[in-house]
This record gives sequence, structure tokens and C-alpha cells, in this order.
Amino acid sequence: MKKTRIAVFVSGGGTNLQALIDAEKRGEIPSGEIALVLSNSPSAYALERAKTAGIKSAVVSKKELGSQEAFEEKVVEILAEEKIDLIVLAGFMSILTKSFTDRFPERMINIHPSLIPSFCGKGYWGLHVHEAALEKGVKVTGATVHFVNEIPDGGKIIMQKAVDVQEGDTPEILQRRVMEEAEWIILPKATEKVAKEMSEKA
Repeated sequence: MKKTRIAVFVSGGGTNLQALIDAEKRGEIPSGEIALVLSNSPSAYALERAKTAGIKSAVVSKKELGSQEAFEEKVVEILAEEKIDLIVLAGFMSILTKSFTDRFPERMINIHPSLIPSFCGKGYWGLHVHEAALEKGVKVTGATVHFVNEIPDGGKIIMQKAVDVQEGDTPEILQRRVMEEAEWIILPKATEKVAKEMSEKA
């Protein structure tokens, strides 16, 4: 069976990318292979992780290209060149337009650090999510992997995992726990699930 070719989109440190690389090494993503790491920031540490793992990488800068449209066109071009089947957004800090997401229906997934529909959508990213959860006083938070459409965090949910909020949590402590106990577990699982379904259809 043909393996699903995966591109991971990153903007920062790449901890979720690392979780995917490690899972693939352990044989937990048998239906897919990470063929490309794409970043919108040349200084993203995630690019170092890709290099260490021997994965091809690309940087596409909206600032250099001058517009969202030119940025997305360039990304589409690279994905076509690399014959990418599935896109995984792993801490990608750029909102993609409808014209981009429509090209990849149910072929693009994202990890979000809360139990959607809580603390999601515009403005809810990174530490902001955990600050909002603590402010609200929720006792349980977690992470969600979902398909990507034109609405931020609005696509169909693939997988979720709950994480308890503990007494004395700061946003940073909670962020770390959600990563370790939820994100790094369900992102590889959801990636394999979607990659498997895609390779079966191919």
C-alpha cells in the first residue's frame, strides 16, 4: 500500500513535530511518511528538528512575497512538487484562507490545545488558551485534533484527550501538561488514522 506523504507546517519550536518524528520512528505512523516540513518563519527551531531527522524542509515568507495570496500560491506549488497528500498543522501561526483550505478538503488537520468548542477560534492560540482556561476556572482541559476548514478551529473533530487542571497551575505549567498528556499522544494517532484512510482510498 502506498504511504500517505505528509507535510508538517510549523512556525516555532516544533515540539509537536518532534512528537510526530518520534512516533514515525517507533513505527506508530505506518500508513504515512513525513516528507516535508514547511515553515513561515526562517528562524523556527522546528527547521533544526527536521534537519536532524533528515527531512526535507522549506521556508515560505509572506513578508517576502508581499501578500497572503502569493504566500499561499507558493505553498501550493511546493506541496504539488513534493506530491503531498496530507497536511498537518503543528503550531502553524498563520491563518489560511478559504481558497487554500478548499483545495485540501479533509486532507489538512490541526492540533489545538483545548477541548473544542471551548477556548478556540480567533485569538485563542499558544498560552492565551491556557490563560483563558485558568481564568474561567475549568477543572478539565485537553487537546483536540480536527480537520481544517476556513473557520479557525472550526473543522470536524477527529480526536480529543482530556487533561486535569491542578491546584496551583500557571498557564506555562498547564501548557506543558497538555502537551505531554494530550497533544503528543493524539496528534500522531490522529495523523495515522487519517493517513490510513487516505492510503486505503488511493
